Amino acid sequence: MTSGTARPEARERLLAAAEELFTEHGIAATGVDAVLRRAQVAPATLYAHFGGKDHLVAAYLERRHARWRAAWDDALARCGDDPDTRVLAVFDALDAFPGPTPTRRGCAFLAAAVEVTDPGHPAHAWLVADTHLLRERLHDLAAATGAADPAALAAELLLLYDGALAARARDGVTGTAGAAADVRGLAAAAVARHRDPHRTTAGAAPLPGSPDGGTREAGSPESTREAGARDRTPAAPPRDEARQAGSRGAS
Repeated sequence: MTSGTARPEARERLLAAAEELFTEHGIAATGVDAVLRRAQVAPATLYAHFGGKDHLVAAYLERRHARWRAAWDDALARCGDDPDTRVLAVFDALDAFPGPTPTRRGCAFLAAAVEVTDPGHPAHAWLVADTHLLRERLHDLAAATGAADPAALAAELLLLYDGALAARARDGVTGTAGAAADVRGLAAAAVARHRDPHRTTAGAAPLPGSPDGGTREAGSPESTREAGARDRTPAAPPRDEARQAGSRGAS
């Protein structure tokens, strides 16, 4: 009698088992025998598909990278065209990203980077790919928001992303929700703070005679300096006093 659910292929079972165990215990602490037991395959099957543990680690990270990129793509597709919403989609993707098991190890790629230190290791390329994806995509999304310095905004968002993963690891230790829940709000504040002050925005007051013909936000440093300069300008004297002063100057 055939089961209604087909059993995954051996290669897929090996990858799933590796991800579960590497996530739970780390790469160095997980032996090949543990992966074989979890996947229920023979040693020859692992070596036939991957050639050894190093290439299994690389394949695990490649698979995870593809899943993470797809989750981020899906989050962006739901955002529409609003630049501010799109730049924050990385945090929506992080919330929605499916994992095999709750983890206290934070980011799988950063955790792997601590253990995979040899640039010649086959997994190293996927550690680089994860960093490039985050840096380059966040920079492009930051630029679309009109940030004065897109690179600075992208760097801050990446720090918040890494911090959210670290906060989740801490939350996993204590079993309570902490800073990880607030990171999207911090990221939204960063986007607003990095906005180019010379862009015309709603609520900006025009300054007559401004050299660039632009606008200044009420309370901005530019408007405060200009208001102070106007306050320091002496008031014009009454007309009678002006006439008297003029006659004195002509005598």
